[in-house]
Amino acid sequence: MYEYKVVELREKLIGGKMSGARLEKVLNDHAQQGWQLKAITSVDVKGRVGPGGVEGLLVTFERQA
Repeated sequence: MYEYKVVELREKLIGGKMSGARLEKVLNDHAQQGWQLKAITSVDVKGRVGPGGVEGLLVTFERQA
């Protein structure tokens, strides 16, 4: 049996690029808790203010339950 966790990462500024160092930290932090990377999906995340969106990632992890 497996369980899954999805983490949404986004930059705070419109048009901002995703930081490799930030992604690496999230991956390593979850790996220490037994999570294994399953998938990374690029998405446009709607901002709270205005019509624009920001570049984001949905990072899916898997581990045995």
